[in-house]
Order: sequence, then C-alpha cells, then structure tokens
Amino acid sequence: MVGYSFRICKGCFGKRGGHLKFIHYLFIIVFCISLLALLFIDVIELWVTSLGMSRAIGPHGVVLPHSIPPTRSEEYLLMPSIHVCQRAEPYLIILVATAPHNRKARQAIRDTWGGEVQVRGHRVMTLFIVGQPSDPVIGKELIEESKERGDLIQGRFIDSYGNLTLKTLSMLGWARRFCPQAHYLAKVDDDVLFNPSALLQYLNLSFKTEENDLTELYLGRVHMQVAPDHNPASKHFMSETAYAGMVFPDYCSGTAYVLSRAALLKLSLTAVSIRLPRPLPPEDVFVGICAHTAGITPTHSPLFSGSLAVPYSRCCYQTMVSVHHTKPGDMVHYWKEVHSTAPCSWLGMRTSLGIGGINGWLQSEGTTSS
Repeated sequence: MVGYSFRICKGCFGKRGGHLKFIHYLFIIVFCISLLALLFIDVIELWVTSLGMSRAIGPHGVVLPHSIPPTRSEEYLLMPSIHVCQRAEPYLIILVATAPHNRKARQAIRDTWGGEVQVRGHRVMTLFIVGQPSDPVIGKELIEESKERGDLIQGRFIDSYGNLTLKTLSMLGWARRFCPQAHYLAKVDDDVLFNPSALLQYLNLSFKTEENDLTELYLGRVHMQVAPDHNPASKHFMSETAYAGMVFPDYCSGTAYVLSRAALLKLSLTAVSIRLPRPLPPEDVFVGICAHTAGITPTHSPLFSGSLAVPYSRCCYQTMVSVHHTKPGDMVHYWKEVHSTAPCSWLGMRTSLGIGGINGWLQSEGTTSS
C-alpha cells in the first residue's frame, strides 16, 4: 500500500503541473485545519491548559493568621435582611466586588445582567460587596443607596486595592453564613460584563451529575505557574517570608470565578485557618492558595475572559460567561444589543469566539512585549 501510494505521488510529480496540484491540496489541508482550530479554539485552549496545570504542588507555608472573616450580621455595616436568601432561594448568587465610589458601575449592572432574577428556570440574585470609604460623604451616599436598593453588603475594612483579599474573605464569610442554600456563588468584579444564562448553560452541559451539590467546583480562567512578585514597589508585592514557594498554586482570575456550594464551604473554612501576611496577597492568589490547601483543583473555562480584553462581537458576547474591562456605558449598550436580537447560529458563535480569543491573545502578547 505504501509503495503504491509512493508511485502515485511520484507519478504526480512527474506529470506537468503535479507540483501545483500538490500545493493546491496542501493549501486545502492547511485551510481546513486552520478553520477547525478557529471553530474549536476553546476546546484546544482547554486541552492545552489541562496539560499545563500543576498536578501536585507541595505544601506551602503561608504565614500566621490574624484576620477572621465576618460571619455575624452585626459585623457588617450594611447588608440586606439576614433572611434575603431564605426568601429568594437563589440557585445562583452573584456577589460583585465594587468600590464605594463606583455607583455608575453598580447601576449599569442593575440595569443589565444584575437585574436578571429568573434564568433558565433558576432563581438568580445579585448583591454588591464594598468596604468602608475614606471619604465620609461617600459613606453617607452608600447608606442612602443601601436604603434605596437593598443590595449592598459592607464589611468592616477600609476599601482599597490592598484590602481586596479582606473583601473576598468578607464575601466568603457572608455567603457561607447567610446564603448556604445557593447551589453556586459567582464572584464578579464591577467592570465585568457577566452572562448568567451562558454560565448556567455551561454548568448544565459540563457538570450536571446526580451528586452535583457535592462537586467541589472552582471555575474560571486559570492562571498557571505564576511566580510571586518580590518587587517591593509592585502592587502585587509578596515577601519571600510570606510565601516561600517558587510558584503559586494554579488559581482562577479574580475578575470572575464560580464556586459550587461544597467548594464554598470548604474553601471559606480553610481561609479562616490561613494566616495572612502583610502586605496582603492578591485576592485571587489567596483564594487559589486556600483552594490548594483545601484540596480543590481549579477548573479552566475559556468562556471567562480573565484579564484579557475581548473585542466586542455580538455572537462572541452571547457565548462568553465574563468579559473584563467593560465600562458602564458600554455594558448597557452591549447587553441590549446582545439580548435584543435573535441568538446567533452555532457557526456564528464558534467563529466569533475563535476570532475573539485570537484577538485577546494578540493584545495580551503585545502588552507583555511592550
């Protein structure tokens, strides 16, 4: 058979124009492979990521605890009724990490994806978590906003970039204490266009099992083999005494990630036992360390943009679970356009997702090299 094929090939090259035919066939093959790669770029990314994820990283000594996440209502300055989850019975609760002065971002979320209360047959609830502002005027405005909207949770810590880890601890403690019945918790930043429908569809297709409530799911865009930043001038600085490992455990980007009920319980209880160094570690790194300590492995999904900026495409945004770097005005515009028109075809969504993924990757490469 091999000899026969060789004679055929040899005959082709021996004929006039055989070389052009070979190039023509080669072009078709390359085109088909490229098209398949474009249409299934998310599957390829998922496979490549799974190959690169850490299989086992030894124990890490993360230094001495001194902060316990609040779990009692009196430990929050502002919060909805302690019975809010008992009444709403959310299947998915979305907690949005927001800065006190970002009222426009909060309103854009309320007017778009945060206003969704029934998605694919499931109850969804969105709340915002903030810290204490340094400006007393903004503090008074938060009190009025809380009275008007009833969707703010305010922890007892100064709201700053360096205290994002405390905000996450406060979030985990609140969800564990006041909303244990929710099947899933999504933590989302306030500059993220989030798509509850795409998330629930993805969860239903990928993780629907009879023991779903027992699954320890920690889902998002996974960062792998990230080394600690030992530069004291960096906002991500972490001293060598605070973290001795060469690389962090794999962790999900803090822009948006999802925890199942079982993972939330295990991770939040683990977080209480971990001593916090100063300065505090980045919040997504800290969650990854807690997950690793608890024996929870992060699950990568290319439908979370992470820190990448995904160029707008209606079909792509219909498919994505989270898109970072979205301004309030753009969020309202994109949401209306994505949800006021007919769903894209399978081919349209796959193509847009592939092009969006490539553009995002090229942008990240350009940023890294500059």
